[in-house]
Amino acid sequence: MHLVCLDLEGVLAPEIWIAFAERTGIAAFARTTRDEPDYDRLMRYRLGLLREHGLKLADIQQVIAGMGPLDGAKEFLDALRTRYQVVILSDTFYEFADPLMRQLGRPTLMCHRLEVDAEGFVAAYRLRQPDQKRRAVEAFRSLNFRVIAAGDSYNDTSMLGAADAGFLIHPPQNVIDEFPQFPVQANLAELMTSIDAAALRLGEI
Repeated sequence: MHLVCLDLEGVLAPEIWIAFAERTGIAAFARTTRDEPDYDRLMRYRLGLLREHGLKLADIQQVIAGMGPLDGAKEFLDALRTRYQVVILSDTFYEFADPLMRQLGRPTLMCHRLEVDAEGFVAAYRLRQPDQKRRAVEAFRSLNFRVIAAGDSYNDTSMLGAADAGFLIHPPQNVIDEFPQFPVQANLAELMTSIDAAALRLGEI
């Protein structure tokens, strides 16, 4: 049985923090896991910016409510789910993701949670577990799934390495340069072809 694990932002949906940077005009929010390999450092930086500018969870959710999946993402996901079991492994938060999950047909999502104070500010974040994408893939493989994974950022590379087959899809050049072992896919159509080829190569278990 084959199981496909996909990142969310940058693969199926736009980067939430980049959209938030554009909406607020605060360019510093555009820093993402495509730029910063240390997720804890990145999130502490974001929480500090939110507090500095007086921005609350509701402000982020208002931006997300106006977002949609990337072009062709819903159709890609629908087609993929006719042939494989699919799980979205993301470092986003349940408090962010619901509008996008609804538009994508509510695929299974594993991500993290935010802690919000009485005034509505994001006070902290709680990881499901450190390096949860890699650990999820390892757990799926321990259940005798053949796992094929795809992502675009630094925080996806341990997941790709743990999978039976891993692909980068339209990643930034810095990630391509640092992780040349992962084939690069230019678009979702290429990714679908590569997933099918990997599934055929891996065979059934």
